Amino acid sequence: MRGDAFGLIYAGEQVFDLRELVDQRSVGALPVGGRYRVIDFPLSNMVNSGIRNVAVIASRNYNSLMDHLGSGKAWDLSRKSDGLFFLTPFANRDNPGVYRGAVEALKSSMDYLKRAKQQYCIVSDSRTIYNTTYDDIMDFHVGTDADITILYTKLSCDRWQGKRYEDTRIGVKKNGEVNRMEMDVPRSSLGCLTMGAYIIRRDLLVHLVDESIARGDYHFFDGMLRNNLGRIKMMGYEYKGYVSRLHNVASYYKTNMDFLDADIQKKLFQGAHRIYTKVKDEVPARYLSTASVKNSIVANGCIIEGEVEDSVLFRGVYIGKGTTVKNSIILPGAEINDDAELENIVIDKNVVVRNRTRLVGSAEYPMIIQKGAVV
Repeated sequence: MRGDAFGLIYAGEQVFDLRELVDQRSVGALPVGGRYRVIDFPLSNMVNSGIRNVAVIASRNYNSLMDHLGSGKAWDLSRKSDGLFFLTPFANRDNPGVYRGAVEALKSSMDYLKRAKQQYCIVSDSRTIYNTTYDDIMDFHVGTDADITILYTKLSCDRWQGKRYEDTRIGVKKNGEVNRMEMDVPRSSLGCLTMGAYIIRRDLLVHLVDESIARGDYHFFDGMLRNNLGRIKMMGYEYKGYVSRLHNVASYYKTNMDFLDADIQKKLFQGAHRIYTKVKDEVPARYLSTASVKNSIVANGCIIEGEVEDSVLFRGVYIGKGTTVKNSIILPGAEINDDAELENIVIDKNVVVRNRTRLVGSAEYPMIIQKGAVV
């Protein structure tokens, strides 16, 4: 990619349908796939595109996110020139310290925007999982003389009928120009789902943010973009690879289950571009004589004495003797004791499940056990 692009990742989304999973962490800090966090994907996409100036804009519950990102060393962003910046909210005369939307967060980060040396900005949310580089998208943006390019993926409209998501859809002409926008519509004729990633010139972004704030519009898509549809040239770029957007517990559960699919694993992790994450040195997983593991992801530090099938186990999980775990997601440090039965369950960090406990949910409505709970 050209050296004249910098990245902005807005990590302040409020996705209430993720329920207990985001009570004590931001969406970007959610563990996925056994060893990753959600923010690893947009951040790695930028790094793999040659971007060396990235800012993460936080809003609330960002301690876990800060701990994960650190200085940015895992992404080669710990450097003297540019690097990784973590922009947290602060109270002043114009800002109470709590953002009402991404536009207000960008306004609060205006010093960083104006200080950036690069001409183009790639704006991304922190809840979309995919693996790409922005080189071709940038060429498309410049070649079409677009003001804003919106990254989207096509979905069958039937898949979304009768369901309500906190997602945004666009209509795209044959020449790629965006002519319609919808947000959070239960029944939509638009099959182009935005991926929360946009390319825009830095000076235009500054202007549109100032203009939106003056009108009282604090949201990026529903306010700033939709109000400028027809006024500025917006183009859509279709992404054809695997995409997952976390909008509720079911989508989080399905995403982790997707990681068990060999084809999806290949698309996400075995291509030319790596997904980087914070490295934690732990001992290998230990399988005792009574252990049985089928079609599962098992991270380092796990100790398994029972049966695990079609599940994702994060670092340091213990599965006791006589216990069966099926179609479940067990986050780091959880302890599942002897003779327990778990199916279609999401176990958060450091949960203790006692002996002979039976927990059964469904794939559509998986049960969540909150962080640190004893069941």
